[in-house]
Amino acid sequence: MKRVITYGTFDLLHYGHINLLRRAKEMGDYLIVALSTDYFNEIDKGKKTYFSYEQRKQLLEAVRYVDLVIPEENWEQKINDMHEYHIDTFVMGDDWKGKFDFLRDEGVDVVYLPRTPEISTTKIKTDIYGKKGLIIGL
Repeated sequence: MKRVITYGTFDLLHYGHINLLRRAKEMGDYLIVALSTDYFNEIDKGKKTYFSYEQRKQLLEAVRYVDLVIPEENWEQKINDMHEYHIDTFVMGDDWKGKFDFLRDEGVDVVYLPRTPEISTTKIKTDIYGKKGLIIGL
């Protein structure tokens, strides 16, 4: 069985996220999503999410491409996750290109997929809140 993993916040789940998850699942048999916790988002990433971790987890678990959702609690856990979950392929959006190449040293294929260009959570938040001057969580 070929195992694939991706990481992210997945707030305001949209078709760009679904495209990423579908393409990641096509690379293997089992897709794990490491979902950033609320604490990790706020403290380490400087992001405030609209939906809580549990709500975002529930949304991801409803997506047919996702087999397992695990918490992402810090930047350093990736090497451990590669071994603990026997990962074959690590997938991220190409806005992270080069940032996780070190995982190749762990025997993992590292793939950066092109993002869906016309959509992002930041764009959604700006479109909704920016018109009122209330840009939240960007």
